[in-house]
Amino acid sequence: MSFTTGPKTQFFFETQTTLTQRSKLKKFIETLFRKEEKEIEYVNYIFCSDERVLGINNEFLAHDYYTDIITFELSGKRKPVQAEVYISVDRVRDNAKRLKESFSKELHRVIFHGALHLCGYRDKTAKDQKEMRKMEDHYLKAYFRK
Repeated sequence: MSFTTGPKTQFFFETQTTLTQRSKLKKFIETLFRKEEKEIEYVNYIFCSDERVLGINNEFLAHDYYTDIITFELSGKRKPVQAEVYISVDRVRDNAKRLKESFSKELHRVIFHGALHLCGYRDKTAKDQKEMRKMEDHYLKAYFRK
């Protein structure tokens, strides 16, 4: 049983960024979870700086490098997802430039990437990375088509 009212997806901005149509995006993320047959209680996306994500990476994962996203699933197995997703706006911006992609598209890719991790997709092996990219592309296409 869930006691969450309102949207199950929330956005928090430690670093200001352009993210338009937030209500539409929240609904779409919840649709992604339904399509992947994963129940959610809540998912909090925290948009922050490179330094904040690096600190989290050091403290909780013992990794000393920058990354665009860190996803923490806080719920137990076979329970509705409770999660926090930290996104480095700095890293997303740099990756968009490097990949010659728009900031908006790259930001949405990373947002969906975090949701897909919470649905059970992994990206440690080349095979897993290929499947993850396929699913990111699928949901990007579906989102921007609407």
